[in-house]
Amino acid sequence: MTLTPARVPDLRVRRLTSTLYGYAFLEDFVLLYPVYALLFSDTGLTVWQISSLFALWSVTGVLLEVPSGAWADAVSRRLLLWLGPLLTAAGFALWVLLPSYGAFALGFVLWGAGGALSSGALEALVYDELERLDAAERYARVMGRARAAGLVAVMAAMGLAGPVLAWGGHAAVGTASVLVCLATAATATRFPEHRTPAPGHDSWTATLRAGLAEARADRSVRGALLLVPAVSAVWGALDEYTPLLVRDTGVADGTVPCLLLLIWAGATAGSLLAGEGERLGTRGLAALLAGAGLALAAGSAAGTPAGLLLVALAFGGFQAATVLADARLQRRIEDTGRATLTSVAGLGTELATITVFGGYALVAAHGGHGTAFTVFALPYLVTAVLLMLLRPLRSRREIP
Repeated sequence: MTLTPARVPDLRVRRLTSTLYGYAFLEDFVLLYPVYALLFSDTGLTVWQISSLFALWSVTGVLLEVPSGAWADAVSRRLLLWLGPLLTAAGFALWVLLPSYGAFALGFVLWGAGGALSSGALEALVYDELERLDAAERYARVMGRARAAGLVAVMAAMGLAGPVLAWGGHAAVGTASVLVCLATAATATRFPEHRTPAPGHDSWTATLRAGLAEARADRSVRGALLLVPAVSAVWGALDEYTPLLVRDTGVADGTVPCLLLLIWAGATAGSLLAGEGERLGTRGLAALLAGAGLALAAGSAAGTPAGLLLVALAFGGFQAATVLADARLQRRIEDTGRATLTSVAGLGTELATITVFGGYALVAAHGGHGTAFTVFALPYLVTAVLLMLLRPLRSRREIP
């Protein structure tokens, strides 16, 4: 059968998206996620030691986020996408083979480094390949589906971790997680990549300088960079406290996982609908954020299981807005610094998330988890108002 010219790009888009969806699912289908805190506790670590491990993980991500993005612009992005899961696999293997504080710490460093390598590189590779195939307008829809695949993987891992742990203990859970990371790395080798990395020994630093210079020179790029953490940081931090919010509604502990699945289902639906959200424009995005913020405030303040339906709706809105904010950023970046500036946005998200963690602890200590969730709905209302009031900043590259 002879393929028409129109069919060839479509088949290439399918190859790209199928690889992306498989990669996104496997990257989050890690059975250790729901139970690694139990592994630490069973090894004899204190709460302080466990907290220090989480801090080390966060610091590693913050320090490597932007340098890894610049490296992705200077070398093959596909290389970083398969190297990252291998580092994570090595970290998980250390946890299983040598369970101790030192091994856990080194494992978190490797995991943080692996996550930093893929952050920025994945978005940049997907956008550039879609643009090469004249399909850049599909980016939000494609990335929304990829995020949905990751969320489904998280829910599947939550469901399987318990039975596997009961069957084979931490060794079985850890071994399965290592194998999944290896499968993720193998899947990454199937990504198409047609860009030519920057030549020269100083390409890494030159790429970093060029990317930052673009952000300084173009106000629309700066605005898109700021929008990403403004949209994604708060709800990303609140997600860590959703089990406590659910338990405060008065349900039995055995019911908590079921209600958490409801919230995750809302976020998954938001991912799948993100492509349709590109029609909203700036004012529509503002309305989405305002509506989601109001739903979060009302659902959290209710303090009842029924109120969690509104929380799930809010998380769906926030997930869709996160994808849309990323798509706005990608449209405004020049190809040469795409991964660098995406990583800068990721760094802003990490730092803002850490700030939310601190603020949440202060509010929840005095008013409870429902009050804290309600308070942290306010930043979304502020962001929505700013989007409505500020005139869009245009540049020669901005798409209306």
